[in-house]
Amino acid sequence: MTNATIRIIRQEHAALAAMLRSIIMLLEQHRRKGTPPDFAALRAMLFYVDEFPEKRHHRKESELLFPKMRARTPISRELMDRLDNDHAWGERKIRNVEHALLAFEMLGDSRRAAFENAMEQYVDFYLNHMAMEEREILPLAEKVLTPEDWRELDEAFGRNRDPLTGYRPEREYEALFTRIVNIVPAPIGLGPVD
Repeated sequence: MTNATIRIIRQEHAALAAMLRSIIMLLEQHRRKGTPPDFAALRAMLFYVDEFPEKRHHRKESELLFPKMRARTPISRELMDRLDNDHAWGERKIRNVEHALLAFEMLGDSRRAAFENAMEQYVDFYLNHMAMEEREILPLAEKVLTPEDWRELDEAFGRNRDPLTGYRPEREYEALFTRIVNIVPAPIGLGPVD
């Protein structure tokens, strides 16, 4: 039976992967039609990525999960260092994507390719990062961490409450998630599919 931390990490990874793939899907639809994307929807989706995975999810992996694992085993330390480095650079990478989006919105189609390229690179980076965590780190954690470690991790990760994993958004985020759900097409939202 999988513990709460592993389940939460996997749920958050799945929600983020769906969000990132939805962004790529939206961009592809608009590219085919030769129309500009819904910049407000893209800003809202990127803001979500910045607010939840970058600031909450990653921080708990780097500050709680990985140190506990390093204390229990020498295995995969280089990989955890690499993943920590990914976390450290993640905020800068999302800022670069957000800047490329702003340039596209403000300067027009001449900046479309640069934004789409930045977005695709970010999505590839993130999907590979999450796959490595799920393939290498989580199974190792299940083997080496103690019941006490899991109790502490379950309590910390249990406070994440990512609305895209089924929780009611915190009050300050209600409007953001209502907007995302209503304007973004499936699989993330309820908006129209073109």
